[in-house]
Amino acid sequence: MILSNRVNTYGQFLLKRYGQRIHKVALDAGFTCPNRDGTKGTGGCTFCNNVSFSPATGSRLDVPGQIAKARAAIAKRTRARQFIAYFQAYTNTYADIAELETLYREALAQPDVIGISVGTRPDCVSPAVLDLLETLRDEGLEVWLELGLQSAFDDTLARVNRGHTLAEYRETALATRARGIPLCTHLIIGLPGENERHYHSTLDTVLEIGVDGLKLHPLHVVKRTILAYQWRRGGYEPLNQVDYIRIAADLIERTPQHIIFHRVTATASKDILLAPEWCSQKWNILNGIEKELRQRGTRQSSRAGVHHIIKDMKYVS
Repeated sequence: MILSNRVNTYGQFLLKRYGQRIHKVALDAGFTCPNRDGTKGTGGCTFCNNVSFSPATGSRLDVPGQIAKARAAIAKRTRARQFIAYFQAYTNTYADIAELETLYREALAQPDVIGISVGTRPDCVSPAVLDLLETLRDEGLEVWLELGLQSAFDDTLARVNRGHTLAEYRETALATRARGIPLCTHLIIGLPGENERHYHSTLDTVLEIGVDGLKLHPLHVVKRTILAYQWRRGGYEPLNQVDYIRIAADLIERTPQHIIFHRVTATASKDILLAPEWCSQKWNILNGIEKELRQRGTRQSSRAGVHHIIKDMKYVS
């Protein structure tokens, strides 16, 4: 079972482009977030405990140290010999532009690092940041900007304390793509108060604005978050595995073939994951999505351009 036979995956995109396997190295460069430091709010998103997606390389190391540690670990389990530095934890454009350039170039200066991917929020991408990313791209490097939108519904964004709006995402996405900088957008399936109508409408909105890559994430409940408190009180019920696989397959079918799926699921480590338990099992979900598409006889873009209307509202959280 190979997901890339039915989905335009990031790994296969890189393999075709560079003729060899490229591994993405997740980094924690010590950034914070305007939704945590009081600029826009405190406490962060209701679902956010950054440990759930912080790199295993460890944030106590500097950027070169994290890359070196990751390179050694990767060498033991894969044949990858080139790497993309993924600035992942928190908001990786939330600093002075000189500091950003120093950090980005420090990563790019490491052996066999061929590019960067920068994860951030739609409200933290200034023209100066786009200037820097455009410069790096023009130097022949692989460059991606990753924006965490999560939902195209402002009431949902407010409910989970995102601290930004769809309008801010639209402005940043259009500005990014106008520069020719590849854009990957993160979407969460299973946010409180949302159902299949929301997921499909969010996808429609993102496709209408324009995007180059997508990441799909199931919402998982992790320790030390507001969402964990809501879940314990019975105020939030996560999606089950069967529904997530079916919904992800539906969205993949409606996505044009040229758009690259950087991810179709996400996991959290068992020491912080509260629910759902299946979010600790990445390969079960990947294989499940491939199996679902195979059993349907479909693949990415099979229903691209089809306007999807959900009348059954039973999936409201």
